[in-house]
Amino acid sequence: MSTTSQPDVMMTVTPVAGVEVKKFMSQEGVDPAVGGLGVSVQPGGCSGFKYGPLIEDAAAEDDLVVDQGEYRVFVDPFSAQYISGVIIDYTTSMQGSGFTFKNPNATGGCGCGTSFSA
Repeated sequence: MSTTSQPDVMMTVTPVAGVEVKKFMSQEGVDPAVGGLGVSVQPGGCSGFKYGPLIEDAAAEDDLVVDQGEYRVFVDPFSAQYISGVIIDYTTSMQGSGFTFKNPNATGGCGCGTSFSA
């Protein structure tokens, strides 16, 4: 991890999503002391940007680390500008289950819950 000053990344991970993060980490044998949920924003999706949640073994050197108590969330510097204020949840429906992102800063979005415009 970098020792330079890092901007704060304010996000909320719902208790339901936290349970799923810990379950996935356990299934993948990821040590919560060093691993966590990586959240990235990438160009693409049906609205311009899409979220990319992934269980990571460790933070990348330049990742911003958000401590969630029993696990950590890693955000790369590019994605940090789009993550502030986001609520990460986990939903299960007839269409499937997965992480969803509610972004109060998005200027548009779509029904999939993983794509937005800014």
